[in-house]
Amino acid sequence: MRAVIKNGTARGRITAPPSKSIAHRLLICAAMAEGESVIRGVSDCDDVEATSDCLRAMGVPVIREGDTVKVRGIDFRTASPSAPLCCRESGSTLRFLVPVCLACGKNVMLTASQSLLRRPMSVYSALAAEKGYMYSQDETSVMVRGPLQSGEYRVPGNISSQFVSGLLFALPLNPHDSTIVLVPPVESRPYIDLTIDALAKAGVKAEWRDDRTLFVPGSQRYKPFDAQVEGDYSGAAFFMALSALGGSVGIDGLNRDSIQGDRVCEEYISLLRKGSPALYIGDCPDLGPLLFAVAAAGHGGVFTGTSRLRLKESDRAEAMAEELRCFGTAVTVRDDSVVVYPASFHAPQEPLHGHGDHRIVMALAVLLTITGGSILGAEAVSKSFPDFFKKLSDLGIGVELYDD
Repeated sequence: MRAVIKNGTARGRITAPPSKSIAHRLLICAAMAEGESVIRGVSDCDDVEATSDCLRAMGVPVIREGDTVKVRGIDFRTASPSAPLCCRESGSTLRFLVPVCLACGKNVMLTASQSLLRRPMSVYSALAAEKGYMYSQDETSVMVRGPLQSGEYRVPGNISSQFVSGLLFALPLNPHDSTIVLVPPVESRPYIDLTIDALAKAGVKAEWRDDRTLFVPGSQRYKPFDAQVEGDYSGAAFFMALSALGGSVGIDGLNRDSIQGDRVCEEYISLLRKGSPALYIGDCPDLGPLLFAVAAAGHGGVFTGTSRLRLKESDRAEAMAEELRCFGTAVTVRDDSVVVYPASFHAPQEPLHGHGDHRIVMALAVLLTITGGSILGAEAVSKSFPDFFKKLSDLGIGVELYDD
């Protein structure tokens, strides 16, 4: 799909999209609770639908009514998957569910796109060699068989917090206590805290013993709950940027006391509009493309903690560097840093490319409200924010969508 964005000034109010990060976690907790849970404000984006479909394949009744989802949980230790679990392109779905599938002690196949399975899964394969569970992987699928034993799990802290979260979901079902030790450096801790918070809603305890050690008591039971998914700061950030670029956009539905790591977006966008700051984004890597875009339209910026950007849907640092050059902006990408230099910002002379990455597409769309232009591969937004272009249009920005 090609999106044509007209230059204009965004004005009005929107409601922040629901957090898919929180929705994934609540759906999985509800699936393991003995009884019916009700989760309100659940996005119908591709990634969240992937998690819902996988839970159904595990035998969990998941019923959607609008943005409310009712889940009747099962005992995963006796689950019997009816079909392969199709994770599509959702890294959260795949990495969260591998340990959960190990709990049932049966052969479980999880399928995913080739692009997703090229992203790191080595944490689970290494743990399999150490802990004795079965793990095999090819270009399109992962096959696992448990059980997942209690004990100590050492996990690299700088690859993805999703591996830690996956273990946090499964280990409470074991009869004995477990610990998860994060090998420094530790990044994206706020995402681990989101998992701990979701577990607490289901009556399950996990806690930090120190800055890199998590304690998980065994023999716990998930309990049904009623919860509301809060607004997503990483999605709302694109509209905060529109205000910083001269618009006036009010955003409803955000929890000002949220523990989302991406809540820092307000502060970071403000700093970028005032000058050329040095910003650490190791705890909020999803903000990277947007922050690079805001820096390009303003005074530039220096970003550290960027190494994990190459492990996302695209190599986000290199992809943004390539597209920002179309606006006349110079970008230097190093192993763990990105420098965006202030430049004579101008309209791109050719269509931009979304690199199959929802956050790249949305970041570029924000910039095109200044200059006008088009983006190829714009359909990628359906991964996390299906109505992104509608919200942009509702704010007075001209948007035309074409099937290519």
